[in-house]
Amino acid sequence: MTGTVPIEAPQAAGGRPLGERWFGVGRSSLGDSAEAGRAAASAALDGRPAALLMVFSSDGYDPRELLAGIGSVSAGAPLIGCSTAGELSDEGAGDNSVVIAAIGGPGFRVRTAAGLASSAGLRKAGASAGSCVADLGPEDAGNRVMVLLSDGRAGDQAEVIRGVHEVVGSGVPLAGGCAGDAVRSEGTFQMLGGEVHTDSVVAAAISSDGPIGLGWSHGWESVGEPILITGSAGNRICTIDDDPALDRYLDHLDAPEEARVDADAFSSWARLHPLGLGRRRSGQQPARCVNAADFDERALICTAEVPQGGLAWFMRGDVASVLDSTRNACGQALIDFDGAAPLGVLAFNCIGRRGILGDDGIRREAEMIGEFSEAPFAGFYTLGEIARTRGVNAVHSQTLVALALG
Repeated sequence: MTGTVPIEAPQAAGGRPLGERWFGVGRSSLGDSAEAGRAAASAALDGRPAALLMVFSSDGYDPRELLAGIGSVSAGAPLIGCSTAGELSDEGAGDNSVVIAAIGGPGFRVRTAAGLASSAGLRKAGASAGSCVADLGPEDAGNRVMVLLSDGRAGDQAEVIRGVHEVVGSGVPLAGGCAGDAVRSEGTFQMLGGEVHTDSVVAAAISSDGPIGLGWSHGWESVGEPILITGSAGNRICTIDDDPALDRYLDHLDAPEEARVDADAFSSWARLHPLGLGRRRSGQQPARCVNAADFDERALICTAEVPQGGLAWFMRGDVASVLDSTRNACGQALIDFDGAAPLGVLAFNCIGRRGILGDDGIRREAEMIGEFSEAPFAGFYTLGEIARTRGVNAVHSQTLVALALG
C-alpha cells in the first residue's frame, strides 16, 4: 500500500519554495494530545512553510488527536512519524513528550509513502514505502537520503530493507529506526500525512542541494569465546551450540529470576545484553538486540535475522564506550561538511544504550550531539536502528545513527 499522494512544499513565483533552506525543532509535553501537537509543530515551523515534518511521539498521546493539532498549523505539509521509547532534542532526552523536526526552503524536495506489513508482508511493505524515491524527478538530482520508520515488533526488519532495496537500489543511503512503545507496551504506531497505521513502514525520500551525512556506531565489544548459532529461522534463534537458545542465553549471562519468567522483565533486561555477529575483525562488529523470549519454545527473538551456522559473541559496554560511539557516529555524519555546521541533525538511538548510560549519561550524550554538530537536533529512542550508505545490510541494534542535513 502506498501512502497519501506526495505534496510539494509551498512555492513562490518561479516554482521555488519560499525563504531560505532551514531545519526547525519543536517539543511539547502538554497533557492534551492536540495541544501538544499544535505547540510542537508551531515551534518547529516558526511561521515557515515546510517540505516535511517528522514527528516522534510518546505513545501516551492519542496519535489521531496529535495529528489534528499538527495539521491545524502545518498547512498540509508532508509528514511521517512514529511512537517512541523516549524522545530526543537539543533540550535533552526524556519521555511523555512529542518532538517534531521540520525542514524547508530552496533545495529540499520530499516524497512520502507507506507500506502495510499486516496485509502484504514485511518485504512488500518495504517496497511500497521505498517506492516514493521514484517520485523524485530528474530535477531532484541533489544529494539524497531515505528516512524509514518501521514497526520493529512486526518481525524481521531485514525483510523490510530487502523490500526497500528492490526499488531503491544501492545508490540511496537509508536512515531511521523502529518505533517504540515506552508507555503502554501494547504496540507501536506510525504516521503518514493525516493517517495512523500499525504494523507498517513509512518513508520520506529527501533530496537536498546541500550536503547529507550519515554515521553510526554502537560502542559494544564482544567478550569471551564465540558461540555457534546451530538453529535459527529469520530473526528467531532456536538453538545455541545445540542447546535451547533461551536457556543458554539466560544461564551464560546469569539473568535475574524475573527475566526468566516474565516477558516484560526479560525484554528490559535483554536490551542491555546484545549479541555480536560474525567473525571479529578490525572495526565494528555488528550487534543484534534480543527483543523478546519465546518461553514455550525456549527461543530468542531478535530485531533482524541471525544466520544459522554463524558465529556470535556475547557483548559488553559501559558509559565510556557508549559515549565514544556517540562521538564516532556524529564525526562520520559530518565528514562531508568540511568543518561547516549542518542545518540540523536527526538522531535514532537504541533504547538499550539509554539503559547503559543512565540519567546522567543520556544528558551528557544529548549535550554532546548538540555541541558536536553546532545545530539543532531531533530524534527518538528506538527498538532497532536503520543505516546504510550502500548495500543491503542496514539493520542495527544498540547503535546511534546520526543523519546530518545541509
